[in-house]
Amino acid sequence: MNPTPPRTLDVDDLLDNPGTRIVVCCGSGGVGKTTTAAALALRAAERGRHTVVITVDPARRLAQSLGLTELDNTPRPVPGVADSNGGSLHAMMLDMKRTFDETVEAHADPQRAEQILNNPFYQSLSSSFAGTQEYMAMEKLGQLRRSEEWDLIVVDTPPSRSALDFLDAPKRLGRFLDGRLVRFLGTPARGGAFRLLGAGFGLVTGVITKILGTQLLKDVQSFIGAFDAVFGGFQERAEQTYRILQTEGTAFLVVAAPELDALREASYFVARLSAEQMPLAGLVLNRVQQVHADLSAEQGSAAAELLEATGEHPLAAAALRLHAGRVRQRNREQRLRNRFAADHPDVAIAEVPAYPEDVHDLDALRAIGRALAGVSTVP
Repeated sequence: MNPTPPRTLDVDDLLDNPGTRIVVCCGSGGVGKTTTAAALALRAAERGRHTVVITVDPARRLAQSLGLTELDNTPRPVPGVADSNGGSLHAMMLDMKRTFDETVEAHADPQRAEQILNNPFYQSLSSSFAGTQEYMAMEKLGQLRRSEEWDLIVVDTPPSRSALDFLDAPKRLGRFLDGRLVRFLGTPARGGAFRLLGAGFGLVTGVITKILGTQLLKDVQSFIGAFDAVFGGFQERAEQTYRILQTEGTAFLVVAAPELDALREASYFVARLSAEQMPLAGLVLNRVQQVHADLSAEQGSAAAELLEATGEHPLAAAALRLHAGRVRQRNREQRLRNRFAADHPDVAIAEVPAYPEDVHDLDALRAIGRALAGVSTVP
């Protein structure tokens, strides 16, 4: 009994729908999320949407694929995009520290903002603390959505194994900044609090001071005192953005390669998005092997053996061997895809073929976009 074919994802319907305001590409690292995000954004723009694509990928692959030398924390217009349908395309790469600095500057008075920005503990937190990148991705996404400058935002999520970390980051960073240890460290060692807590407090802070050093403890205390006034706004905006991600105007696309580990990760993402009540549009299966001849792997191998036995036409024999290998690979990929589809029958799938060269310009991105939409699947 042949397996039921998976549902086909209608990418153009998704992109053309004015109700779609945010498309989030998520998946494990190395499966083509950045290229997928860029191709979707370009296709949407050339079909008439005013689109911005944001990446948090430090490898700068998005800039390269868009034919740009660099991207920064401000959306920049992408040259060469066809605008005959009235659309436009901007692109940006998240600078988490710059975003953090801009947010502090926007939501604190100048004196308090300067105090926070110059604080050594803040400088370390804003550039290297685990979860800051994902938190700032949420902050920037919220800023772009509130600006109403674009009618479609395409997000390329962080290249980490758990690419849904950006859903947890606001809560995690909030728990850290509002946690007992940070609050304890932020309590002044002298004054009313010290008298109320008594000598026990002094003993504990003495131990912590030996571990952290007097200056770091002072930096933490100074940071907490200055940051208190703006922290509530950070959390509120992150929660607002989280709620936006749960609305029908958002569409999550899980991106995977036709490999066992990648599709296992994809299954995890599908389950997690369902648990978080995030709207899943479908699965993008990248780098799918294409075979353009009606010749089975067995037939190809047998024909290659005959040629090799005669010693004639070695190039033809090698081509037949290569074809047989590709057919076997395609068959493995189809089995994995069908297994995923059987486990997740409600998840629509779009397939993108494996291309012989890396994507590095708009024409290549257009080809990826056509493949996503099912218009062309020939590399």
